[in-house]
Amino acid sequence: MSSRTARIESGTLLTALGASGELSAISRGTAVVFVTLLTIVAAQLSVPLPFTPVPFTLQPMIVLLGAAALGSRLGASSQLLYLALGIAGLPVFAASPVLPQGLGRLLGPTGGFLMSYPLAAFVAGFLAEHGLDRRYLTSVAAMGAGLAIIFYFGVVWLAFGLPHMGLSAAVASGLVPFLPADIIKVFLAAAVLPAAWKLLQ
Repeated sequence: MSSRTARIESGTLLTALGASGELSAISRGTAVVFVTLLTIVAAQLSVPLPFTPVPFTLQPMIVLLGAAALGSRLGASSQLLYLALGIAGLPVFAASPVLPQGLGRLLGPTGGFLMSYPLAAFVAGFLAEHGLDRRYLTSVAAMGAGLAIIFYFGVVWLAFGLPHMGLSAAVASGLVPFLPADIIKVFLAAAVLPAAWKLLQ
């Protein structure tokens, strides 16, 4: 069995795309930065909703898809880098007329969603490392697990952190308006990795 075939049969899409052996630190770092930049771009493609402080963005799809391609540690690293850039004051979070950039965004109503990204990426990446990104239904399950983490922390933060609106109001503001569209996004994004693996094989 060739080394390339072995990488295709185990590991992540990123490692399978490596030219030979282990990916270099530069290659891994470049991949992490690339997913971070995609997360930043997805944050700018946001739609504020008048009935909730949480905007509609494409970030969850990027977080989960990027993590599935990178794996658990690199996927989580890409989101830790994203949060670090935001905490440093760079305008990487979704544009908002009322929510601040910088650390204040993590302490605001969307903080739970944002702070969940590294964990959600780790879980989605971990499941992908164990082969769940090879077939469509298991890819849906892997990304669905990551999405569940994002919603859990986002709703809990709304309910009991800031703005402390209570559980029922948090579900109405942070889950119900977004769940249908995010489920559709997961079903669409989950098709990308199995298709990529088929091309490699």
